[in-house]
Amino acid sequence: MSKKSKVKVGSQKMTTMDYVIFAILTVGALAILIPFWNVIMISFSTQKEYADNPLMLFPKHPTLESYRALFAEGLIGTGYLNTMKILVLGLPLSLFLTTSMGYGLSRSKFPGKKLIFMLVLFTMIFNGGIVPLYLIMKDLHLTGTLWSVILAGSFSAFNLILMSNYFSGLPESLMESARIDGAGEWKILFRVVLPLSAPIVATITLFYGVAFWNGWYEAMIFLRKADQMPLQNVLRSIITEAQVNAANASSLGAAGKQSFSMGMKMAAVFITMVPIMCFFPLLQKHFAKGVLTGAIKT
Repeated sequence: MSKKSKVKVGSQKMTTMDYVIFAILTVGALAILIPFWNVIMISFSTQKEYADNPLMLFPKHPTLESYRALFAEGLIGTGYLNTMKILVLGLPLSLFLTTSMGYGLSRSKFPGKKLIFMLVLFTMIFNGGIVPLYLIMKDLHLTGTLWSVILAGSFSAFNLILMSNYFSGLPESLMESARIDGAGEWKILFRVVLPLSAPIVATITLFYGVAFWNGWYEAMIFLRKADQMPLQNVLRSIITEAQVNAANASSLGAAGKQSFSMGMKMAAVFITMVPIMCFFPLLQKHFAKGVLTGAIKT
């Protein structure tokens, strides 16, 4: 029976709609890949090649000059180090806050559950803005330190709702059995709930990781020293410098500097994307399941 069904499925031919969908997906994939590839090729191109053909797919004379100039200033290495500090400290803190609060709100007998949930939901629609947040960080004497950036992005109401909804879908009998055996709520969370929640934990880890990696606004507000700036702020300064050079390009020498700045800008974009692109495939198998299950209120 199974062999016949396999033969039947394998013998099906593609319909006209299948070809149309395939063509649309192909065009969409090319629309994503070609600009990305162009960014990489510009970073390896010379000034003259970029001036002659900004939309190149393969440089005729590839060079590493843009990367040498980028790393020669030392800003990228400092930015990487500061971003890794934020990730190492901020990611565990964010996961702890989200999982612990999400577990509490997922329990039906948790006192004040509806009120707390409404207050959390309220922050997704309205917030006090950057001025109250800055004043809080100033009163805590955290301005000028990486902890201000970490604490400002350590909690997300959206991620909490996803986590809480996922925990609500777990069988209550598992928690009851653990309580009968004498386990407390913290032990239930870490020994029972979290091992069964790999998809949503991986999804929230990815969300927080990307947010910390791409974060720049909080660092711009709270930090003052150049050696404290994370990677995205370093990239922003390079892009700003390239735009200033482009605006002031009035001579042949300035035009050459403009092209070189563009190569540095594309090289900076590429080296900041590579780590997060390597990180995503490790969690991809859990990503879709975690989002779909956590987004559905059970």
